[in-house]
Amino acid sequence: MSEAHWAELARLLVRRSLDVQPGWQVAVRSTPLGRPLVEACCREIARCHAYALPQIILGFERWTIPLAWAEEAPEELLGTLAPIERHAAETVDARLSILAPERVWTEPPLTPERRRLVQQALEPVARRSRAMEVRWVVTMFPTPAAAENAGMSVEELTDFLRDACLRDWDAERERMSRVAERLEAASEVRIVGAGTDVTLGVGGRPAEVDHSLRNMPGGEVFLCPLEDTAEGVIEFSEFPAHHAGGHVEGMRLVFRGGEVVEATARSGEELLQQALATDDGAKRLGELGIGCNEGITRPMGSALFDEKIAGTIHLALGGSYTFLGGTNESRIHWDVVKDLRSGGELLFDGEVVQRDGAWLI
Repeated sequence: MSEAHWAELARLLVRRSLDVQPGWQVAVRSTPLGRPLVEACCREIARCHAYALPQIILGFERWTIPLAWAEEAPEELLGTLAPIERHAAETVDARLSILAPERVWTEPPLTPERRRLVQQALEPVARRSRAMEVRWVVTMFPTPAAAENAGMSVEELTDFLRDACLRDWDAERERMSRVAERLEAASEVRIVGAGTDVTLGVGGRPAEVDHSLRNMPGGEVFLCPLEDTAEGVIEFSEFPAHHAGGHVEGMRLVFRGGEVVEATARSGEELLQQALATDDGAKRLGELGIGCNEGITRPMGSALFDEKIAGTIHLALGGSYTFLGGTNESRIHWDVVKDLRSGGELLFDGEVVQRDGAWLI
């Protein structure tokens, strides 16, 4: 994108997504490859009379803890943030995360125990985000690794990002609000599709519309299901599920009383079992999301995009959003996408509201 396009995206991120106020301290996180967008955002933050705090990520792009340090650090240090980092996590006013992967991850970095400790150390950051005690937004910068994950050239991914992000988000909010209103009026959601028939209780839980407030691009309606209500089976057979640098294909989950009681996968089952064993909350759901972004039509190898595809739903294993009334606690929040565009149905209180990805309401 041109410098003008980066500046336009920075304005959306800083002013719309984060609504930065004078005097705020705003953390801007990315790998070195994200520098053009980092600098554009720092300029925009300055224009808001706020402080920009760039934080360079070295290693896995979703962890702020440097991978080289995490590989060698004593376990008693690895499981906690450095005091100055914890202070920042508890006091920063806003966080802007720019995913700019430097490499394609085929296997998770670190051993399972070290990954668990990293997740434990980062939990105070995640907990504050889920409670919306800090403004936050996540976006992507088009790097060669990101393009490879998406099956595109860097130029194609750049064009895609421009079109997906630089949209009329007020119009998108109005369109998605109709879905949110119908969802909030429901007591039960049923998801039916290939290998799938699962119900979730949602009565009394508010629904949120992401019109580029949390993710850029936005394009979903989401809420926190009642924690003990998930019943049935769901098979995520269409897209790989990405987690901690690895991926799982053909995941199949059976729920009873809100908890996963059976979990299998065509590949990556060991990673799936490790994730479910993270803590007690990892086997329960923290989110139901409904993809509504009609500008994203194919999987991109990143949940940031895949969960927004119109005609999909996603369930998150693990921690729920406490600002939406969720009570499930976990060190993970793993979004897994189910495609309903071919033979799938979404039902609210027994009424078919979406069939084959097309809304009937």
